[in-house]
Amino acid sequence: MKPDVYRLASFILTCLLSMQVFALDDIELPPGFSIDEFADVPNARSLALGSKGTLFVATRRPGKVYAVVDGAQGRKTIELVDGLRQPNGIAFHNGALYVAEIDRVTRYQDIEANLFDVPTGEQLDIDLPSKSHHGWRYIGFGPDGKLYIAIGAPCNICDEEGFARIIRMNPDGSDRETYATGIRNSVGLTWHPESGELWFTDNGRDMLGDDLPPDELNHATAKGQHFGYPYCHGGEVLDPKFGQGRDCQDYRAPAQNLGPHVASLGLKFYTGAMFPENYHGQIFIAEHGSWNRSKKVGYRITLVRLERGQAVSYEPFALGWLQNESVSGRPVDLLIHTDGSMLVSDDHAGKIYRISYTTGTN
Repeated sequence: MKPDVYRLASFILTCLLSMQVFALDDIELPPGFSIDEFADVPNARSLALGSKGTLFVATRRPGKVYAVVDGAQGRKTIELVDGLRQPNGIAFHNGALYVAEIDRVTRYQDIEANLFDVPTGEQLDIDLPSKSHHGWRYIGFGPDGKLYIAIGAPCNICDEEGFARIIRMNPDGSDRETYATGIRNSVGLTWHPESGELWFTDNGRDMLGDDLPPDELNHATAKGQHFGYPYCHGGEVLDPKFGQGRDCQDYRAPAQNLGPHVASLGLKFYTGAMFPENYHGQIFIAEHGSWNRSKKVGYRITLVRLERGQAVSYEPFALGWLQNESVSGRPVDLLIHTDGSMLVSDDHAGKIYRISYTTGTN
């Protein structure tokens, strides 16, 4: 081996040896819970479950949508569509797969019968903005049968018409209306399993320092509510530019303030039967992790406990993707599987994890 090549190889080996090795054994969970790898999916983002058990996985950077299926040959990951523009949003409804890119939503009918020969998608007649800043959509179907779409602000802090809101419409795109406003960038929507009311995360603005403002868990009890952005953050912090002459009391406050810059994304009420009873009906949140902070926070799954519809605590549930400022994973979305376990997507590691509970270990 030539001296220069040897030195380069030695340097690379030294770097590799100096890196901390992460494993699922590093993930800390409450007693009785365990985590394992469910599937490899590059840049795994939003999750949706088909009626026949197919797990659909959206991405951002690769522009692809995948399906994870179990069969006689074991579990396999199938590439469904490619060449899309940040297809983060995904939902399954009445046999069809809905995929949201920045400026369009496409519906693929009877998708589970056509995983290996995906039919041409039908683009819904929805006028969505094409700006890419906070343009990766999150979508979901509410208990009212309506398709909900989050439209983030095209900036860190600004006040532009048609943005910073959640809209809803019929499954074919008709009868569009604005459901909620004052929402900077929601990448997680869910509905209470009993009341049917919308709950969602919102990422707070950047450039106000390490500890301001908080991210938010919000609860919409009716159509037409305003959640503060860009005037008020976290229910109590007036924006230094847009908050002049405003009062935070004029806007709907968060149900729970979350950590500052934790990048709260997907969230789900626990509706399965596997976890202990004290987790039933509680909210799990995937925190993707900070970038606008001198010391990293997030990179975990948290739990917000409710009593009589009110948040009473905010606590860690799964930790370990962040160790000594080094990151091994970034949780994005959550899904409660039919067996009661919880699936977690990780776009950093390109993984889907499964968190389960063993009866009798509580």
